[in-house]
Amino acid sequence: MKRKALALLSGGLDSTLAVKVMLEQGIEVEALNFTSPFCTCTSKNAGCKSEAVRVAEEFGIPIKVMNKGLEYLEVVRNPKHGYGKAINPCIDCRIFLLRKAKEYMVESGADFVITGEVLGQRPMSQRRDTLRIIEQESGLEGLLLRPLSAKHFKVTIAETEGWVDRDKLLAIQGRGRKEQMELAEELDVTNYPCPAGGCMLTEVSFAPKVRDIFDHSDELQMRDFRLLKLGRHFRLGARTKLLVGRNDAENTALTTQMLPGEATVRWIEGGSPLGVVMGEVTPEILDTAGKIVLRYTRAESGAPCAVKIERGEEEEFLAITNTFSEPEIERFRV
Repeated sequence: MKRKALALLSGGLDSTLAVKVMLEQGIEVEALNFTSPFCTCTSKNAGCKSEAVRVAEEFGIPIKVMNKGLEYLEVVRNPKHGYGKAINPCIDCRIFLLRKAKEYMVESGADFVITGEVLGQRPMSQRRDTLRIIEQESGLEGLLLRPLSAKHFKVTIAETEGWVDRDKLLAIQGRGRKEQMELAEELDVTNYPCPAGGCMLTEVSFAPKVRDIFDHSDELQMRDFRLLKLGRHFRLGARTKLLVGRNDAENTALTTQMLPGEATVRWIEGGSPLGVVMGEVTPEILDTAGKIVLRYTRAESGAPCAVKIERGEEEEFLAITNTFSEPEIERFRV
């Protein structure tokens, strides 16, 4: 009887190799890919999701793409095992993903789960002790196989039952990628533009933006996190942010995310970035938003300017004086 593995596939080098190693042993594989507002990738395409789909198509295996959703945002807000250097809950994230994989095993008919994890590669989530915690708390003890580092761990059910030949598994460890690249050449795995993958939650400069949402939201909204990759962000009130586009593409993207009652702000003379006021809108907030937007134009300092405000089908023009200095703007910047 042919056995089936459910693979967590990011499209990066390690997870791709893990799948390939299983396929070489005659194991049927289905891929599971997770997306979130925090995904990043060095790929020139649409990011890690497209890389995972590309790999699945190249290997001829089915793939299911899941959004981590609002449940995951709560994990980020209150991680049991804490954060890394930024706001990255790496241990809790892996547990979350593997729990979802365990739930999907029943639907997919898989016998066990595989990942591309490598012992010692990542300082927080791939230490021996944390890998053990992840396996235990995900409920996948004995059912979680890490083909690239399998010989450093206890034998899994897939190995004891003879579904997988342990002698053909690997003993890779550490942060280098030399062994993976050699294995990729041996297995004829090419075109892996995202060897390390990435998550914006690991970036120290990105963390304040995420914390700002947590600090000012009674109920988390996926939109707020998707927008973190766009524009300049300013906190104007407990329930109000101003996002200022940095180019036409961002201006367009910001307007597509607006909700009823929210407003755009733009200087009507010359080239001007677009400001989008999201959340509660008041005359005082619009005045502040206008002054911030004007700071990114060629409007004369100290001069009164005509600023156009649009809210749905309604528009108005406000006379706003360009008085904000850079330090005044920084008071609002997230």
